[in-house]
Amino acid sequence: MNFLFCLLLAAVSYGSPVHYPIELAGNFAEPRPNHFHGGCDVKTGEGVGKAIHSVGDGYVSHISIGVGGYGNAVYIQHPEGYTSVYCHLKAFSFRLQAMVRKHQYAEQRSTGVFTFKPYELPVAEGDFIAWSGNTGASEAPHLHFEIHDTRTWNMHDPLSFIGKHVTDHVPPLAHGFMACPMAGKGSFDGGSGDQVFAMTSHHLSNHFTAWGKVGFAIWANDNMEATYNNYGVRKTQLFVDGKLVFQSDANNIPPRDNLQVNYWGDYQHYIRSNVWYLRSFVLPGITLPIFKIGKSRGVIDFNQQRLYHLEYVLSDFAGNASHYAFTVEGKKMAIAPERKVKGPVLYWNRFNIYPFSGARLILKHHLLADNVTIHPQMIRQPGAYSNGYRFIAGSYPLLNFGQISIYVNKSVPNPGKLYIVSHLGKARYMGGIYKNGWVTGRCRDLGATYEVGYDGEAPVVGPVGQGSWSMRHQITISMVDAQSGLKGFKAFVDGHYVAFDQVPKSPWVRCDLTETPVRRTGKRHQLKFIAWDQRNNQRVYTTQFVY
Repeated sequence: MNFLFCLLLAAVSYGSPVHYPIELAGNFAEPRPNHFHGGCDVKTGEGVGKAIHSVGDGYVSHISIGVGGYGNAVYIQHPEGYTSVYCHLKAFSFRLQAMVRKHQYAEQRSTGVFTFKPYELPVAEGDFIAWSGNTGASEAPHLHFEIHDTRTWNMHDPLSFIGKHVTDHVPPLAHGFMACPMAGKGSFDGGSGDQVFAMTSHHLSNHFTAWGKVGFAIWANDNMEATYNNYGVRKTQLFVDGKLVFQSDANNIPPRDNLQVNYWGDYQHYIRSNVWYLRSFVLPGITLPIFKIGKSRGVIDFNQQRLYHLEYVLSDFAGNASHYAFTVEGKKMAIAPERKVKGPVLYWNRFNIYPFSGARLILKHHLLADNVTIHPQMIRQPGAYSNGYRFIAGSYPLLNFGQISIYVNKSVPNPGKLYIVSHLGKARYMGGIYKNGWVTGRCRDLGATYEVGYDGEAPVVGPVGQGSWSMRHQITISMVDAQSGLKGFKAFVDGHYVAFDQVPKSPWVRCDLTETPVRRTGKRHQLKFIAWDQRNNQRVYTTQFVY
């Protein structure tokens, strides 16, 4: 047993969330557009209804329903200072479900985050808590499992805690590396632009040349013998002549830094090729604490006419390691000057305010990974509530939300219904506050097109299969809002609040009448269902049914 794995076992160790051999569909910190994968995905045999168990002693601190992409999720706080999270669940155990219902009726809401006191739902390691499912932003049935530091909410690699239940003797595999000469300061193989090279062996025989300052990036995956899935690499090290110049350890990641994954990875290359090259150098605006770097920030200065011996060492959670080496000859050559691109510049370390013909872009400090030259474009939209605005071609995500204000071109009955909408693939609601002819909302990608929208229409609400409600002991309602989007709902039967559950992968919500105060009497009952959207347009739907 290697040293690293021994250290992991010496730390906090938890049980398995499932009572069968664990196979992973994805692991922690895999790079995804706009976020690190925050946990590991445990396979559930391509189906739902697998028993899920608490990995340790503690208590259920939260249960979330319909929040973000988690779907139904259980949060268990452990005395060791960590919280385990179980996501995409089909249903909760009977004990948890009873407590959820109690809080839903007390708080008169069906969705959101429900908080519990330590004495309400204590659990022991191995206790059954839920059935696996496919709720939320899940593309196939699985258990998404996370471990957080309870105090900071930093994301930890779950395999550091449950790794003893996972079989892995396969080291990571590199596919290629990218050479990235610094603009106006370096050259690689005679070129000043980024170049990609295949990792055809563990010791490349290619004759590479370089001069000046060059960074590198690597495309690699981890694997396990039980599956054919590709995973992210836990630890990457780059050595030059035996000296460590860069190290990443994908663990203990602050959630506020999630969007920085786009600039640890080469996001622009990813959107062109669907391949992540992760940089072995750090851009100036990146503050991820997972790196170990010197003053050079991982950039190598080829300033001597000699051979430089570079070696990548890639390791997984179990300490399985692979080595990839290549040699670069320092060869003095002319370095092309940095190509100047015309246009306004936004600076990564400044408070940026950019006014532009009916729009204002405001970016606080450290929302950019590096300085960026923008190419503002106004799209005239006669008859619309505003013109459209974008600031760069393609996609260029920020490290957090910025702010955009847009002038309204025409009068509206109720300015409080105005909001900012962004277009990049699909329309997104970005909030909005109206003041003195301007609407101010959020922006997250400089490549999106932003405009003002108006939502004065309430959601569309209607019954589903009303004729069978009595027979099925269920009420099913459809809710759709095509503009700002749904925000909430509430329902009453004969004036008494009743809870509804979301139906996965549908616009429906459903009430199990057997879990309500309504008793089957064969008499007529009145349903009052209220739904509202992000602009507080409210629809009240009423109907009668026999039960």
